[in-house]
Amino acid sequence: MSIEKDPEINESDVTPKEVYLDRREFMAASVSAAAAAAFPALTEAGGHGGTPLKIDKRVDYASKEEQTSYKSAASYNNFYEFSTEKEGIAELSKDFRPRPWTVTVEGLVKKPKRYDIDALTRLFPLEERIYRMRCVEGWSMVIPWVGFPLDGLIKLSEPESNAKFVEFTTLHDPSQMIGQRREVLQWPYVEAIRLDEAVHPLTILSVGMYGEVLPNQNGAPLRLVVPWKYGFKSIKSIVKIRFTQQMPITSWMQAGPQEYGFYANVNPNVDHPRWSQATERRIGELLRRKTLMFNGYAEQVAALYAGMDLRKNF
Repeated sequence: MSIEKDPEINESDVTPKEVYLDRREFMAASVSAAAAAAFPALTEAGGHGGTPLKIDKRVDYASKEEQTSYKSAASYNNFYEFSTEKEGIAELSKDFRPRPWTVTVEGLVKKPKRYDIDALTRLFPLEERIYRMRCVEGWSMVIPWVGFPLDGLIKLSEPESNAKFVEFTTLHDPSQMIGQRREVLQWPYVEAIRLDEAVHPLTILSVGMYGEVLPNQNGAPLRLVVPWKYGFKSIKSIVKIRFTQQMPITSWMQAGPQEYGFYANVNPNVDHPRWSQATERRIGELLRRKTLMFNGYAEQVAALYAGMDLRKNF
């Protein structure tokens, strides 16, 4: 293998008050939006204090819905490697070191490799994808992710003919990720999707959001984004991608097999054992809204599950 160097778990049903913009923030956001419209180059930097990313293409896959504010997306997170408290993760992860960082591609591939994260990012044009994201706990956001299709890396890796699944593993480092000092889950965190899901055009590896490098609390430096599935499938801080023939047992399947299945497709007709999935609360809104099948991406992905019982395969 070579290294490329250069080229406890309940959710409150109340949206926290921190996510609402007060009048001053609203007016500031309006001014910023007007400035971005007048000076498009400013949108490259994002304006949130992070490192700007060069974006080659922008596509709105959220039907022009209002984006969640950066403040909300960066301060209300699920990332159990740091904490089960959503509003404390940004502070707890502020000293996390996402560089240096390598990602290993291994398993049933003809070209296994260990990539430096920055060299990997330079291999592909970066796209901004505006996606709806739905958490299994009942809240949702609309986020402009920056990344590249996972299919590009898969093609470079050349999977063997018997590869059927793609497994992802998060960094295991309790010295930095203090949540890993507790046995909330069995560490390291593992997720997986089928190979046909992995090569689907909507599936991306994200290195940023809102035009900037991913914040630590949002999965720096590399995370998966699969917008038609519940958020826990979009694994963060990836260090290993492995191709397998057998379906991997993921972290949440292991922790709660009666509550968390392998597929985790957004399906309002299948309730979680402890709450309904029929509605959701968009962060920043007061009222609940109807949950859409496949999170609104049924037209693009329903064919992947033709003939499957989506109640049994939840």
